[in-house]
Amino acid sequence: MKLVKFFIVGIVFGIVLTKAEAVSWYRIYEMFQFQSFHMFGIIGTALFTGIIGIQVIKKKKLKDFNGFPITIIDKERGFWRYIIGGTLFGLGWALVGSCPGPIFILLGTGTYAVAVVLIGALLGTYIYGLLKEYLPH
Repeated sequence: MKLVKFFIVGIVFGIVLTKAEAVSWYRIYEMFQFQSFHMFGIIGTALFTGIIGIQVIKKKKLKDFNGFPITIIDKERGFWRYIIGGTLFGLGWALVGSCPGPIFILLGTGTYAVAVVLIGALLGTYIYGLLKEYLPH
C-alpha cells in the first residue's frame, strides 16, 4: 500500500511529460538539430530541480520511505568516463529518439514499436554489467 503513492506520482509524471511533448520524437529531433529550446528548457528545469532536491536531502537529513537515512555517495572524479558515457548515451538517444524514462511512457501510450528500444536498452545494460570490470572507470 505504501508504494501506491509512488505509482500515482509516476502516472502523473508520465502524463505531464506526454503533455509537455518531452516524449515526442519530433521534439527530440529538434533538440539534436539545435532548432528549438523546448527540450533544453525541460532538461534545464530537471537539472535545477535535482540540484535543489539533493541539497534539501543533505541539509534536512531526510529518510527514504523505509525510514532509513538517505546517503548520497560522492562520485569519483573523472573526465573521460563522463565524456565517453555521455556520448554513448546521447548517440543512443539521438538514434532511437527516446531516453530510458520515456520508453515506458511511450509503451503506456500504445506505441508498441518502442518495445524494440526497451529490449535494446535492457540488452545494453546487461552487456555493460558483464563488461563493467574490464572497462575504465
